[in-house]
Amino acid sequence: MLAAVDHVQLAAPPGAEDALRAYYVDVLGMTEISKPVVLAARGGCWFRVGAVQLHLGIESDFRPAKKAHPGLRVTGIEAYAARLAAQGAAVTWDDSLPGHRRFYSEDPVGNRLEFLEPILRACGPDG
Repeated sequence: MLAAVDHVQLAAPPGAEDALRAYYVDVLGMTEISKPVVLAARGGCWFRVGAVQLHLGIESDFRPAKKAHPGLRVTGIEAYAARLAAQGAAVTWDDSLPGHRRFYSEDPVGNRLEFLEPILRACGPDG
């Protein structure tokens, strides 16, 4: 039986590690984590914030994921979107998911990322 998602892996072109580090650490606020030695030789980099892990693996014939994407839950989505925009990342709002505020952006190699926050509704007098 499945218990949880351990990580999501996205691809990146050879030589993109420095740009990925700048984005995932400086812009998104994640922490880079060490790859096991046997995997580090393949290039790429891994990042974490809380229980969320994103792995970026090197792919020689890389094409960015334009439809497939991780959905990353955030708190304070307006401020988070402003943070990304201030760092030069595109922020595209999408209001088509009921009960959520969300936007899309792209990492420096063009992979699509979704950021979302549930909308908390105030309870009426009957609960």
